[in-house]
Amino acid sequence: MIKHSRQREAILADLRSRRDHPTADMVYESVRIIYPNISLGTVYRNLSLLADHGQVLRISTGMGADHFDGFTNPHNHFICRHCGKVSDMTYVAQENIIENAAKSFDGLLEEYELQFFGICKDCLSNNK
Repeated sequence: MIKHSRQREAILADLRSRRDHPTADMVYESVRIIYPNISLGTVYRNLSLLADHGQVLRISTGMGADHFDGFTNPHNHFICRHCGKVSDMTYVAQENIIENAAKSFDGLLEEYELQFFGICKDCLSNNK
């Protein structure tokens, strides 16, 4: 259990109110409107703590800063290779994926992440 903190609750509330999968810097800009004295380091530490405790998702895009998602229900993400935008995708069921993967792995598989990469419709439109 995580000790209660008003700043942490504000960070969590901010993440749960948005669908844009912000970086820590974006969360900082939003939360400091409510808490002007909050530091960027505090936001980074709290996002990391919330992610470690499964209250938010950390999304590594492979293109710079991690993004965060306040919705932890099962769903997939699309990451644009051009602009780096992260978008939700409808859950893509992978029947028995862990069981099938475990057949060729000597260890315990507990979960998996499925991410899709490509070019978003905005970037495709801008390149035409």
